[in-house]
Amino acid sequence: MTADATRADDTTRATDAVETSPDSGPPATDDPAAPVVVRDGRFWAWTAVGLVIVVGLAALTRYLEQNVPAWSDGTAVEDIGAAIEYPVYAILLGLLGNAVVTQLGWRDRIAAAFRTEFFIKTGLVLLGASINLAVIASAAGPAIAQAILLISGVFLFTWWLAGRFGLDGKLRALLASAVSICGVSAAIAAAGAVRARREQLAYTASLVIVFALPSIFILPWLADVLGLSDAVAGAWIGGNIDTTAAVTAAGALAGEEALQIASIVKVTQNALMGVVAVALTAYFTLKVERRPGAARPGLGELWRRFPKFVLGFIAASVIATWYLDTAGADGKATIAIVNDLRVWFLILAFVSIGLEVRVASLREAGWRPVAVFASATVFNLALALALASVLFRGFSA
Repeated sequence: MTADATRADDTTRATDAVETSPDSGPPATDDPAAPVVVRDGRFWAWTAVGLVIVVGLAALTRYLEQNVPAWSDGTAVEDIGAAIEYPVYAILLGLLGNAVVTQLGWRDRIAAAFRTEFFIKTGLVLLGASINLAVIASAAGPAIAQAILLISGVFLFTWWLAGRFGLDGKLRALLASAVSICGVSAAIAAAGAVRARREQLAYTASLVIVFALPSIFILPWLADVLGLSDAVAGAWIGGNIDTTAAVTAAGALAGEEALQIASIVKVTQNALMGVVAVALTAYFTLKVERRPGAARPGLGELWRRFPKFVLGFIAASVIATWYLDTAGADGKATIAIVNDLRVWFLILAFVSIGLEVRVASLREAGWRPVAVFASATVFNLALALALASVLFRGFSA
């Protein structure tokens, strides 16, 4: 085998490993004859290198988070140093690492180590340990109402607008799912449901990240300018920002109660991701694709698409609530350890997001998907604020 063939074979293995990873759902491809992953020694060696890079950047993030405030104390940038939190360092370091490994030609080979979905979902499950079950129970009604109304409104608006711009049906499904539900996770679920191309999924994920990053800072600032209560601010953040990780970061900036409500609202929206995925599966199978002999999706498909980390989030809250009631003040130290572990997983997620961004995929797709996504984001911003102001007015955790 030639050197060029070896490099091409390595790249194919790494790319396929990402597409068929347990976090990513079904492979996002139209080709039923896609090559089977062969995870030989080279694959695992490159994956180990990728993990070392991800963990190393995460450790550097934690170091900066803990030391920059002290370094900037008493200087002209003291306020900025104190305000910047770990999501910013993690994403910036991830982007820097992205540039380096791309230049070295390593990016595709180590891509299997970028386990963004796994890190995010694990962090969110652990976040459940810091949320009292009573808060979830009291917020369930308005959170469910907001999720149903918001997802329906934003999805239909995005689907309609993407059609007006003449976008491909599968890209329409990915964009509408991503902006209305939960960003990358929803795009992954939709890609499996409609058999979208890998490039369409990469493009949608890149858009989600690009739009989510400034939202981490803009929405908490706007919530303060508008004088929103913590509950309304949290519901607005949770209902508007597309990625769960960015919701967590923005909620943390807005305050502890806002973080709790934002997480509950986002988790509630995430719970409907399976319903949307199954609906898309049925729509594309029975109407768009019209393939002879295609099986109708059933309850098993609904369960397979359901984001099961939501159950982990609730279970963690149940266990932590029971544990605190049983252990009393001594239990808070244990919960603090869980919270610290949650921060580590979210840092790993943010680093992976930075490493995953592909600028080339944004350029190739042109301006129309960007215009659709931006317009849908503004629509989502306004509708989420209106719903949060009505449904969470006077709410107190």
